[in-house]
Amino acid sequence: MRAAPMPARPRSVPSSLLLCSTLMLSAAVARADDPASAGESPPAPASASAPAASEPASPAPADAPASPPSPTPAPSPDATPAPVAEQPAPVSLFPKRPKLEAFFTSYGELQFAYFNHGLNQNRARGSQRDSRVEFDTTRLVVELKGVLPDYGLEAEVEVEFEHGGTGTAMELEYEEFGEFEQELDKGGEILVEELFLSKKLGQNASLTVGRFYVAVGTLSEFSRPIDYLGTSRDEAETSIIPNTWDEMGLRLRYKFPWGLRLTGQLVNGLDSTGFSSRNWVVGGHQRRFEVQRATDMAVVVRADVTHFDGFIFGASAYYGDTTRNRPKADLVKNCEDGNNEAEVAPCGYVSAPLTILDAHLSVRKGPWSAKALVMWGHLKNAEAISQRNARLSNLLGVQRTPVSDNALAVWGEVGYDIAPVVGLDGDHQLFPFVRYDYVDSQFKPRAELFDNPRFRRSVYTVGVSYQLMNVAFAKLDFGHRRLGSSVYRPENTLRIATGFNY
Repeated sequence: MRAAPMPARPRSVPSSLLLCSTLMLSAAVARADDPASAGESPPAPASASAPAASEPASPAPADAPASPPSPTPAPSPDATPAPVAEQPAPVSLFPKRPKLEAFFTSYGELQFAYFNHGLNQNRARGSQRDSRVEFDTTRLVVELKGVLPDYGLEAEVEVEFEHGGTGTAMELEYEEFGEFEQELDKGGEILVEELFLSKKLGQNASLTVGRFYVAVGTLSEFSRPIDYLGTSRDEAETSIIPNTWDEMGLRLRYKFPWGLRLTGQLVNGLDSTGFSSRNWVVGGHQRRFEVQRATDMAVVVRADVTHFDGFIFGASAYYGDTTRNRPKADLVKNCEDGNNEAEVAPCGYVSAPLTILDAHLSVRKGPWSAKALVMWGHLKNAEAISQRNARLSNLLGVQRTPVSDNALAVWGEVGYDIAPVVGLDGDHQLFPFVRYDYVDSQFKPRAELFDNPRFRRSVYTVGVSYQLMNVAFAKLDFGHRRLGSSVYRPENTLRIATGFNY
């Protein structure tokens, strides 16, 4: 018989192990109660606070009160503050951008006019006698310019609202047998006249790409209402070339230190379908379609002398073909051997280059203000253009009248500031002025074309222009227009204009 096993008994724990466990438990409890020590290095060994070896070796009770903390010494006023840890820079959500300088300018003009003649000037004796008044929100122009001086870059946008704002667009629909379709919105125009990016090349040169004013005549430099004294821009210049003529292309400017400024431009040419008897090449400005044709380009060269204080004078030249910018390829050379089925123009296009030359002057010296211009233009193969234009579609909206080979425009105005004479201080300017316009849009035409005196116009204007610090203005003038023959009735106009420039 086997003996029953002895019941298991707890093993006896050595007294030294019990003491160590008690000390470790006490240290753990103390560390848990002290948040400052949580997560840091382990507490000091029990031997640091253990009683001396001479004392009885008894374990300290776990809930024994801790010894009072030693008083914290007061910080010395001369003590150096602890360095502050550098905080990491916040991460930007936007990329770094260079310094940008922005400028905003604007001008607006209102006009009120009285006419003693009717609108139809094509009658046998000219316009009929009439009394009519017109109010016009002539234009509002806003201009925004941004400059990056560190990189020599400049961007400029200029938008003009004419007559309260309009919208017209024309499209050529080949699916509808090549007919023109015109979309009309409100009465008026909204035009982007300038939109370009320019880069400085050193101190005296700049290169520009985009839409800008064609450097011909006086209005490309002096188009704001405070730049001229009359209530409207000169009739001579605006009767044979586009008013504030703008095109797309490249422009290079260079200014010599002694006051000579040169301008060279390469721009898209005109569209000869818009040429006419009364307004010569004004209608060639490509505004009827959404995209400008640049198959025929034009070159412009201009020189201005600015050396003499208050005086600017110079000359400009324009040369460019006009036939390949027509909406349809309808002005081509005829040839018997050509393959019209494979090529649009087997023998090429009829060349009709346009040449414009002018000399101009601007004076703003002391009490004097004056401007003057002489402009002459020549159109080659004007007869071929006239014959083809006579068969254009009515929907194209052009005059379809024969265009002359040559045109001539002359104008000048001079005024004298009498503000000090009438007791106004230097903030005011008051210019009584006179102006003379002469324009002939059929100047020395070809033998086959009748030199119609109806298109020789002389306008005599007298008026007064008031300006306040070049910011506000008000003008009043009276104009008397005579046509090239006494058969036609003269025309009188009284105008008042006011507005701002800033």
